[in-house]
Amino acid sequence: MNYDDVVMGRRSIRGFLKKPVPRALIEDVLRLAMRAPTSYNTQPWNFFVVGGAVLDRIRTGNVERMQAGIPESREIRSHGAYQGPHRDRQIEVAKQLFAEMGIARHDTDARQDWVMRGFRQFDAPVSIVVTYDRVIHGGDIGPFDCGSVVNALVNAAWSRGLGCVINSQGIMQSPVVREHARIPDDQVIMICVALGWPDECFPANRVVSTRRSVEEAATFLGFED
Repeated sequence: MNYDDVVMGRRSIRGFLKKPVPRALIEDVLRLAMRAPTSYNTQPWNFFVVGGAVLDRIRTGNVERMQAGIPESREIRSHGAYQGPHRDRQIEVAKQLFAEMGIARHDTDARQDWVMRGFRQFDAPVSIVVTYDRVIHGGDIGPFDCGSVVNALVNAAWSRGLGCVINSQGIMQSPVVREHARIPDDQVIMICVALGWPDECFPANRVVSTRRSVEEAATFLGFED
């Protein structure tokens, strides 16, 4: 794949084949992702790659705590509920997903099951938990750099035939993730990425989100018309 094919072809994958991903391939993806730029080459990120029984324990703990009504405990700041155009775009992609999955507007059981899929890491065979060094916690540069490496990670995975979805639900119960992934106290849990071989028969995998145009998003100054 050339770069344009990767970027324009990639989509979020929420259904995965029950097929293991070789460790060597994951290492190859991370090697590519870690070429992402960082502030002064600080590279504040670390990756805790979990699968098998370890990931199953995280899935179970996430679901049990959420169903028990335990409040979420993400370690990164939340901006609260989306409003305005951000909320509109959120609703738009949700409608696409529910339409593909055949989930009716008032089917609360099916909608709840969809939510639980997120806490189960979308049943992916691999979850990559991205952390950054606590010594730089409190500023915005470390999380910004982690966003850069996550973007590089999902594109690198796509270039190797793997699918990903960036999954904040997977780290909402951070004590569960920290315990089972053996994440030390000197790390802050940023996000996780569900990864595996895409199941092309899974309806939601057909969804391609719409994007704003360059004209909407960019302002050019100092250029001749």
